[in-house]
Amino acid sequence: MEVFSKGIHRALVPIDSHMENIAIVELAESASSYRMLTQMDLLRFLKAHASEPELRGVMSHSVSQLGGVTDIIFGVTHRAKVIQAIKCMRTAALNAVPIVEASSGLREDHSQLINGKGRKLIGTFSSTDLRGCPISEMQSWLQESVLDFTETLSASPSHTASTQVTSPRELVACRGESNLAEVIDKAVTKQVHRVWVVDQQGLLDGLVSPTDMISVTRASLLSESS
Repeated sequence: MEVFSKGIHRALVPIDSHMENIAIVELAESASSYRMLTQMDLLRFLKAHASEPELRGVMSHSVSQLGGVTDIIFGVTHRAKVIQAIKCMRTAALNAVPIVEASSGLREDHSQLINGKGRKLIGTFSSTDLRGCPISEMQSWLQESVLDFTETLSASPSHTASTQVTSPRELVACRGESNLAEVIDKAVTKQVHRVWVVDQQGLLDGLVSPTDMISVTRASLLSESS
């Protein structure tokens, strides 16, 4: 849990080792096999055991109360082109960005990332979406707006036949007062790596990532044990 609470998404875990009281390096070398463990695996475990006494307390608290909401959030407007969004995400090392409504009263550069906080959330543009994009159509889609792209992709037969649980247009969101158990359930059920936080008007207020979920859970468990 400590490793995943620091932003590591996956780790090889040595198994079938019968040695005790040895250093981690020696343990890894003595193992006959390994298993890949991911943040999502840990979230599935937490979801399955959320009602147990050790977890019941932290799971009942809101993500806002636990300090699990990241409120610095960069996004793109719905008028940004796909190629522009890809370049922005690559530069900022982001795997996904929220698509927010462009301002009607301000002139803004749709080719750049913007502060999405307080903007109307209307979608998500993720690098995962590109996996469902037919290569033959990719070149023409690069000049579409990110919003049109997600709509087109959702209607694409190749995307419909894919195993993705969540449509690019589907918003997986919660409120700041949503409890941790609810947010983890959304992430696991929809198989997403971010849950957007919105207010009553649907305006973007932040996000909760798997790292955030695991970090606040670990902090709470350590606090209770000390």
